[in-house]
Amino acid sequence: MGTGSLVFTVLAALAPLTLMVAVAPLHFLKGGSAVPGAFILAGCVMTLFAVGFMAMNQYVQNAGAFYSVIAMGLGKPIGAGASIVALLAYNALQISTYGAFGLYAGETVERYLGLAVPWWSCALAAVACVGWLGYRGIHTTARVLGCILVAEILVLVVLAGSVVYAGVPEGFPVVSFLPSNVFRTNNGAMYTLIFGAFMGIESTTIFSEEARGGQRTVRRATFIAVSFIAIFYSVMTAVVVAAYGADAIVYAAERDPANLIVNLFNLYTPPLIVEAMHVLLLGSAFAALLALHNVANRYLYTLGRERLLPKWLAVTHLQHKSPWRAGLLQSLLAVVFIVLTVVLGVDPYLGLLLWGSALGLIGIIFLWTLCSTAIVLYMHRHGHREALWSSTMAPLVAFGVLASIFVLALSNVSFLTGGTPLVDRLLLGTGALAFGLGIGASLSMRYRHPDHYATFAEGSRP
Repeated sequence: MGTGSLVFTVLAALAPLTLMVAVAPLHFLKGGSAVPGAFILAGCVMTLFAVGFMAMNQYVQNAGAFYSVIAMGLGKPIGAGASIVALLAYNALQISTYGAFGLYAGETVERYLGLAVPWWSCALAAVACVGWLGYRGIHTTARVLGCILVAEILVLVVLAGSVVYAGVPEGFPVVSFLPSNVFRTNNGAMYTLIFGAFMGIESTTIFSEEARGGQRTVRRATFIAVSFIAIFYSVMTAVVVAAYGADAIVYAAERDPANLIVNLFNLYTPPLIVEAMHVLLLGSAFAALLALHNVANRYLYTLGRERLLPKWLAVTHLQHKSPWRAGLLQSLLAVVFIVLTVVLGVDPYLGLLLWGSALGLIGIIFLWTLCSTAIVLYMHRHGHREALWSSTMAPLVAFGVLASIFVLALSNVSFLTGGTPLVDRLLLGTGALAFGLGIGASLSMRYRHPDHYATFAEGSRP
């Protein structure tokens, strides 16, 4: 994989069009006109995180990304706990997205073919397609992701250009970037969601063993992805604020959140672009499924190689070089949860999608926080000659902000899940249980298989 393929894989998992149409209204609902400036602020924080993460990455030869860094800085038991949290988070994100895809696909089929099909049939068909593409290997999936991602971005750029060309009464929303607006105390829930837009930036290191050009490619792709996310979403949300008006954006989001962005397409773009947007919503969700599948099955593969999970998973296809057994297991898990969602009568959007997304988001923010701490401790413990900025200052600032975002995520969990207190407790309990099981598995490995434990998450270079 080259730099472009890595960047496409990271950005495709975020599903830009889906984020703007389905998630951005929630940003505006909680943050109003401050959303564009908040994306820039979040981008600065994640850049600081990436500075330390990339400095640390040169001492990590393991495709485990988060958990290998955490293990080297905070100890192997904590790293093992983090590995199971990462596995849970990415599987939750991937499997929950089948709920959105099933709904989008059902609406698209009915819109263009006049056929009413259940969401779960579309979701199961997507499982088969995603599993097959994952089996074919990363080069095949990168090409598919690249095509869909470019189309998504083009449609959003056309929307932005159309709004600017048409002109808006208030002009550029300067208020969106004023510190007094961006740093309002009631913006907590908004920031929890906005930092979620950066989920997956560490997946560049997950694919480091498949990257052409090694660490240089990984580093370049990481910073490109972080910069693009911050700038692109800041510009797009600023266009939305300009179109509705800084004082009216919250009311518009409250009145019709589902169509906040769709209404702009209908108002400012030609019918052909509107139709393309509806079709690409389906493609956007599929691209996210495929990208998250690749990340999740590589965690399964790597943990199988580490012997924390069965070694059976650590097998690659002779021809396609894909972790096909891990991919098969990941696909089977998706089928099980889709079937359970149908049997238990859980709503595919309000249940499967929101609950899984909340679990994944909180898990990833928790891992970012641990990772920032681990970087500082490892660098100082081993005396590597890294600049003070990259080894200490940048990751410490990132830790302070990310720890605050994690607390905000926990305090706003009911908003993220849209569920009852029982649902919230079950989801948070599942995450805590995963962390504990990982720690327990590593301690058992240390006692029963000390040779495996000695090599777990090892990635230091002389």
